[in-house]
Amino acid sequence: MNIVCIGGGPAGLYFGLLMKLSDPSHEITIIERNRPYDTFGWGVVFSDATLENLREADPVSAEKIALAFNHWDDIETHYKGKSIRNSGHGFIGIGRKKLLNILQERCEEVGVKLVFETDVSDDQEIAEKYNADLVIASDGLNSKIRTRYEDTFKPDIDVRKCRFVWLGTEKTFDAFTFAFVKTEHGWFQAHAYRFEPGMSTFIVETLDETWKAHGIDKMSQEDGIAFCEKIFAPWLDGNKLISNASHLRGSAIWIQFPRVICDTWVHYQPLPSGRKVPVVLMGDAAHTAHFSIGSGTKLALEDAIELNRCLMAKNYNVEEGLQHYQEVRSVEVLKIQNAARNSTEWFENVARYANFEPEQFVYSMLTRSQRISHENLRLRDPKWLEGFERWLATHSGVKEQGERPVPPMHTPFTARSVTLKNRIVMSPMAMYSCVDGVPGDFHLVHLGSRAMGGAGMVMVEMTCVSPEARITPGCPGLWTDEQGAAFKRIVDFVHQNTDAKIGLQIGHAGRKASTKVSWEGTDLPLDSGNWPIVSASPIPYIEGVSQVPQEMTRAQMDEVKEQFVAATRRAVEAGFDWLELHCAHGYLLSSFISPITNVRTDEYGGSLDNRLRYPLEVFEAVRKVWPESLPMSVRISAHDWVEGGITPDDAIEIARRFKAAGVDLVDCSSGQVSKEEQPVYGRMYQTPFSDRVRNEAEVATIAVGAIFEADHVNSIIASGRADLCALARPHLADAAWTLRESAKIGYQDVTWPKQYFPAKRQLETNFERAAAYAKSIGG
Repeated sequence: MNIVCIGGGPAGLYFGLLMKLSDPSHEITIIERNRPYDTFGWGVVFSDATLENLREADPVSAEKIALAFNHWDDIETHYKGKSIRNSGHGFIGIGRKKLLNILQERCEEVGVKLVFETDVSDDQEIAEKYNADLVIASDGLNSKIRTRYEDTFKPDIDVRKCRFVWLGTEKTFDAFTFAFVKTEHGWFQAHAYRFEPGMSTFIVETLDETWKAHGIDKMSQEDGIAFCEKIFAPWLDGNKLISNASHLRGSAIWIQFPRVICDTWVHYQPLPSGRKVPVVLMGDAAHTAHFSIGSGTKLALEDAIELNRCLMAKNYNVEEGLQHYQEVRSVEVLKIQNAARNSTEWFENVARYANFEPEQFVYSMLTRSQRISHENLRLRDPKWLEGFERWLATHSGVKEQGERPVPPMHTPFTARSVTLKNRIVMSPMAMYSCVDGVPGDFHLVHLGSRAMGGAGMVMVEMTCVSPEARITPGCPGLWTDEQGAAFKRIVDFVHQNTDAKIGLQIGHAGRKASTKVSWEGTDLPLDSGNWPIVSASPIPYIEGVSQVPQEMTRAQMDEVKEQFVAATRRAVEAGFDWLELHCAHGYLLSSFISPITNVRTDEYGGSLDNRLRYPLEVFEAVRKVWPESLPMSVRISAHDWVEGGITPDDAIEIARRFKAAGVDLVDCSSGQVSKEEQPVYGRMYQTPFSDRVRNEAEVATIAVGAIFEADHVNSIIASGRADLCALARPHLADAAWTLRESAKIGYQDVTWPKQYFPAKRQLETNFERAAAYAKSIGG
């Protein structure tokens, strides 16, 4: 094959090298705009795992790179006058110039042709000149080739909120160092690491608004660097900060990171001669990932490895190889980009965590990408993590701890007079198994078994305040004394046989009422016997299928509010420990909050303040009759996942308003407001909403959504992203989820029902044996 790589960065050089090694008869030409061995930049960072990939691909260049690398395991964080160091992270740093020089030399050794001082803007001309069968567009972040064929590649470029400047210093850091400084206008952070003897990279980052407030945008390059030297002086030990961008003037050395995602990476371009030559994006031309996870060069090199592998696997059938390359590589890149997005947003929102103590701040930073979990930190630095667990448990009210510290999920949580023994809540889940709203033996067993299964609290599904408020004829209610007595039987069982608490969620289905039970057709109207339904506005849930609700009148609003109050009084009589008001998922109160479902023109429609007016009226009326000593939460949809709907920014304001009204926790769910929704699923996918609400609205939260392992719960609680975790489907599959997961992570100081206690040690032993076996085979 004849291959031309436009751009002599890591992607182009490494791909050219690997292709030449795979078949010396390939003619590989790499065209670079800079002069020979004249490259720019400071240090780049890899993980140990990336170096192993390089050793497998080309041992010769990998050995040279390894000899030039500076290796360290530690991360040291400086925050609020405290330095915290932990280990086991496995980083390696090398100067960008050194790395490229090694790859250039290696390419020349094996016969790759390097062409310098040539700036390519016309790939077709180059393809004709070199009779290319394949053109690699590895021309970097500002790729001219990507721009030329943007109708095919469809790049999505998101310019992020922070400004950063890439500097160097002769101060030698012996760990990957983060330093956070608060100024009168906001936070600055430094990312620093050694990449060669006597030289370190020193990246300074801050929000664009903070950068402008300090006037750095109007400073000369020298004055801007001097400003950074001053605020980071405690960590520079008198050393200067150095720029290698003398060709840029003034504040132009400060840039905003552009996140690049392309819809496709391959374009087939007809040449004047009639041949169709594929043009393939690689490296930063195809995708970028924020430097805070050190992944740009890693992605470029691994792109090269994968494309080489795919072409060889398809016997150099270019079309098949390129298709396979994009299918395989795009998935891996997306994972990295998702992690990088989380990391980027964390550094953009340092102020969100400004109230954290240094210990929790560091934990939050280490787990910011959600790729590193609680147990992963234990593998890296068990001593540090155990110390953090003890710190967290002590700050959560644990008075005594045994040889093993209390894991985050087992720390107690107190709201008003109620203390939950752990952070696990069985989420309210519709069972559709009541008759005339009366819960029977099914609910006694369902709720009772989960309470015995170790959860700190079990929540009853949405319990409706009137017959017309039910989602289905099978939903529970609290509009009669008979229903109240049936619930009291369940509450008494939980209190008499377990140390769990039991909570009740009350609500009104609104426009989603009068439908079939789920196994007969979710959200579909009853075949017969439908009752009239109401909502904030006359908008059906499913156009052309669902009933059209009546827009509520003021008189109806007063009537429903009194129904909520009456149901609350019965909940008090039944002895519930906790009450939650359902204002999510498109039900009645939610329909007032979301602009998707509320198009009213009176004082209950329009602005968010107006749309919240009625839900807050109901909350305040219920709070007045719910005992002052008992906690009350509200479930909200923190994201409608529909253009024009509720956003996480709105959720923060919604939470603030409920907090002002007296709410104790905000249960952060999302969606189910519109059938047009387009949620982005994934493990713990709704936890970021809880994180924002908790730490920006400054109110306790419950995280929900695809949380299914103890590791997830421990990570969420330890990082301060939520105060409780509510699990739904895991509790349907395993009533004793908490007991099982506790045994799985080796935590044994857990209360079991005395009747089941003989099973405790056997379960723990089984997990111990499984862990020992996995360790013995390297799992």
